[in-house]
Amino acid sequence: MAVLQTPASSRGGSARLRPGAELPRSGEGSDGLHLVDATMMYAPRSGGVKRYLLAKRDWLRRNRPDIAHTIVAPGRRTGQAGPGLVTIAAARLPFGDGYRMPASVTKWAEMIALLEPDLIEAGDVFVPGLAAIEAGQARGCPVIGFCHTDAGALAALHLGEWARAPATRQWAETFRRFDRVIAPSRHMAARLAEAGVGDVSVQGLGVDIDLFRPERGDRAKLLGRLGLAAETRLLTFIGRPAREKNIEAMIAAVERLGAPYRLLLVGAGKDARPSARVISLDYEADAQALAELLAGADAFLHANENEPFGLAVLEALASGTPVVGPRRGGVGELIDESVGQPADGVTPRALAEAVEALFARDLEAVSAAARRRAEARHGWAATFQGLMRLYGEMVQGTAPVRPLALTA
Repeated sequence: MAVLQTPASSRGGSARLRPGAELPRSGEGSDGLHLVDATMMYAPRSGGVKRYLLAKRDWLRRNRPDIAHTIVAPGRRTGQAGPGLVTIAAARLPFGDGYRMPASVTKWAEMIALLEPDLIEAGDVFVPGLAAIEAGQARGCPVIGFCHTDAGALAALHLGEWARAPATRQWAETFRRFDRVIAPSRHMAARLAEAGVGDVSVQGLGVDIDLFRPERGDRAKLLGRLGLAAETRLLTFIGRPAREKNIEAMIAAVERLGAPYRLLLVGAGKDARPSARVISLDYEADAQALAELLAGADAFLHANENEPFGLAVLEALASGTPVVGPRRGGVGELIDESVGQPADGVTPRALAEAVEALFARDLEAVSAAARRRAEARHGWAATFQGLMRLYGEMVQGTAPVRPLALTA
């Protein structure tokens, strides 16, 4: 196994603070704090969880350099895979679009403990989550479970309704073992509560409002690239080609709408059935190119009413692109009539009717409101300031982290 470079802030024992103490910053008498994020939802083409973790790393580097941050994720081999990234060898999932399935709780727990964390955040309840709990017990440090997925809903979708109850039961049992549970939306907090997980903190995720912005869009250029006429009404969806994204309903909706509507699928169209009304582009790894695609479209279409949150929805809003999506789930908490058009369900008919209703309105006004909403409520700074308060409470007992003076 490769030799790991444990952060200087965690060498020589835990930097855990006494209960009631404030969280010192560098230069204030602290050796620093080591935060470890463990997740299996980290792959070359993975979505929201990876974006959240990388955004956290960037924000901590710029605003809290006294906090060392390490991500532990599955990979091709075990060892240091880059600055602040440790991978543990795991087999690729068949048809998993690059995702890997961790196999050994013991191996993961030993690796996490070796990093000498002062606080651990687990992004799932599978092997990484179970290992995080064991490592936290071994280290005597708190462990947070961040609920990014609804295991029961996914099991029912992929395996059948019979799988919902046992998957939900195991999901809830694991979350009850964490020292604290965080959900990204009221929808997910309610699902946890229904399953018997109490005292859940809600902390929404965010968006890079400097990267995703209306000025990056060039509608005429995008239509030309796609070979579409100027009068086209271009809908887009950017995401993984996962069954829960309900891609078929979006395709059927745009077919129902007919001309001049077209649907652009970025990443999500990999296994979708061919349609004359749909254009599919491959996964876009370049963040600026992705921002240009979002800002150049007329509207963003979303069809998963069980979405835990919906980072792509925030990226669309920040791009000034109105969103059509379900009233239910995490998406329903992000959109309303001022920034898009909520749909009364995710059937092709309901989605088509919502799209038509949106285009009957003043799209420029809705676009401007979408951008204002993202700026006012959804910048990553708000997310990570909220997490700093939660982290502070976990490490210090009950004392919140003092307000942060943010840098640009």
